[in-house]
Amino acid sequence: MHSVLPAGTGYTSLDLSAKFLRPILADTGPLRAIGTVINRGRRTALANAELRDSTDRLLAHATSSCMLFPTDA
Repeated sequence: MHSVLPAGTGYTSLDLSAKFLRPILADTGPLRAIGTVINRGRRTALANAELRDSTDRLLAHATSSCMLFPTDA
């Protein structure tokens, strides 16, 4: 979320949902995390995250909605 907000804008989580689909073991190998802001409005934003292994299997998935607010930055 932070990377798409202008200076002087803060955020806090309204909700967070995570699903762990496969175990991550010592021999799982390199992991790749992909984060995407799905929608950014004036007061709220929605983000999505995925965790994948080196063969592109989905290991975990999460979504979060956030409230946006001005800060004193």
